[in-house]
Amino acid sequence: MRWPPWSSDAGNEDSNKKQQIAWADTLNATNWSNYANPETVVPTVVLTATILLSVRVYRLYLRRIPDATHVQPGFFRKRSLFGTVTRVGDGDNFHLFHTPGGRLAGWGWLRKVPEKAADLRKHTIAVRIAGVDAPEAAHFGKTAQPYSGEALTWLRSYILGRRVRAHIYKRDQYDRLVATVYVRNGLFRRDVGREMLKAGLATVYEAKSGAEFGKKEDNYRSIEAWAKSKKKGMWAGSQKDYESPRDYKTRTGGTEEPKAKQKKPVVKSILSSIFGSRK
Repeated sequence: MRWPPWSSDAGNEDSNKKQQIAWADTLNATNWSNYANPETVVPTVVLTATILLSVRVYRLYLRRIPDATHVQPGFFRKRSLFGTVTRVGDGDNFHLFHTPGGRLAGWGWLRKVPEKAADLRKHTIAVRIAGVDAPEAAHFGKTAQPYSGEALTWLRSYILGRRVRAHIYKRDQYDRLVATVYVRNGLFRRDVGREMLKAGLATVYEAKSGAEFGKKEDNYRSIEAWAKSKKKGMWAGSQKDYESPRDYKTRTGGTEEPKAKQKKPVVKSILSSIFGSRK
């Protein structure tokens, strides 16, 4: 009720409008000071850092590498790969199914390594054991070297189906990772290449350039000399007709050293692409 009766309601209406506007502004206003509050900043920083760290750990240590072509150059000489040997195709190389994180990441009890060849195709890493050369098996119509079968049988029995760790050095021209390979034997890790030399089923790798030993060349040569003196494996018979794997590959034209690619003359290549080749 207005009092006095002749008074106007205009003043009250203006006051109500101001209150409504002030209330709406309060709802829509952003209080930037809250973003500087430690109770807001600290959890945000911790959460962001945790996410970034988790992504980095996954990319470096938990992401599975399907084959050798997916290995980044930055991994060489700095990283090792852990996995299960699924196939041994020759006396000094095999295929590895990468299982990053091992049992801690669930491999073997939560996540299984495929067993069928079709499931493993294009999902394994070809590995060449560094620093050693096993006798050559029969390939492309060529005769096998003596003890090539024994070397293959030995390597299969030693690592096939087992978990190994490969310290990688480079990728060769056949898209294999050249690596020093370790397998656990009881409480100790065994260098697979060294054990092959010790059994007399491989020689120290000989090449004009590009040989990889992982700082083990001197040790490998001393082990090879010991195997020779003890007549182990291929050193048991007469050495008169002995031919090393390197000499065999040189004689038969099979070599693991990269060949220079032939390049067409630039002008001839351009003319051929425009006019086509004439026969």
